Amino acid sequence: MQGDKRVPAYAASKGGIDQLSKSMAHDWAHYNILVNAIGPGWVKTDVTAPLRQDKEREAEIYGRIPLERWADPEDLAGTAVFLASDASDYISGQTIFVDGGCLSM
Repeated sequence: MQGDKRVPAYAASKGGIDQLSKSMAHDWAHYNILVNAIGPGWVKTDVTAPLRQDKEREAEIYGRIPLERWADPEDLAGTAVFLASDASDYISGQTIFVDGGCLSM
């Protein structure tokens, strides 16, 4: 939902997932199938390890996260459980962002 330097393919894929979930939600609604996505922010993974090791780049990223920390993979679990539960039975075609507030800036 935001571009960022050095990750254009990743940024494009996030936009693609958002639009794919909207399109699939529309197509599959007739079958009572809900389609949603989780949009993670900056998460501590092996893929992001080089960014976290680059202190200058890490400082730039921290400047964009209002909660001032990288997400742990477990931070996404609550959203996944919510979307898998009956509590989300009338939600479809949405991307729920778990990003520490990045998109609020």
